[in-house]
Amino acid sequence: VSPFLSLLHSISSSLSDKELSEMKFLCKDKIKKGKLQTVQSGRELFSILMELQEIASDNLEFLRTLLKHIQRDDLVAQLVQFEEEEPHAPGDQPDAHEKPVAVICKNVMKREWKRLMRELGMPEVKLDRIEAAYQYSVDEQLVQALREWQRWKGKDAKVADLIKALRDCYLNLVADLVEE
Repeated sequence: VSPFLSLLHSISSSLSDKELSEMKFLCKDKIKKGKLQTVQSGRELFSILMELQEIASDNLEFLRTLLKHIQRDDLVAQLVQFEEEEPHAPGDQPDAHEKPVAVICKNVMKREWKRLMRELGMPEVKLDRIEAAYQYSVDEQLVQALREWQRWKGKDAKVADLIKALRDCYLNLVADLVEE
């Protein structure tokens, strides 16, 4: 299940009829009146907004505005948490760690990626989200997990930490290749 769709489902389930009505009113300038009148749930409203490209997993500003206007700060907080934990957040640009990442991805056996990421201190919930988001490509799971680790650690993401984690996982050959 897509983490983004799961988020929208959760928000939809939390909306009262009055709140849905308020949100529909706030969408009058985005959605035609006839289509808006047929909307019976938050899910239906969100589906239309996705079709119109008003909301997406990397574009939640309009949804945040709607939730603020109906005074659902709890749902805004849920949205913020999703954005902070989203494995493929916008601005996902390669950086100086790309060479070690490429070496690791080429040499770490696919069943070992989670163990390596745990050794780097990644929370299990982030690993599960990455695994769900890229369930058809174990290669991409590893790439995204390493990128998420870099974003999560920021300036504290050191190649030395990668090498230490590789050695702690008994992946000494890969650690040697990264050092080169």
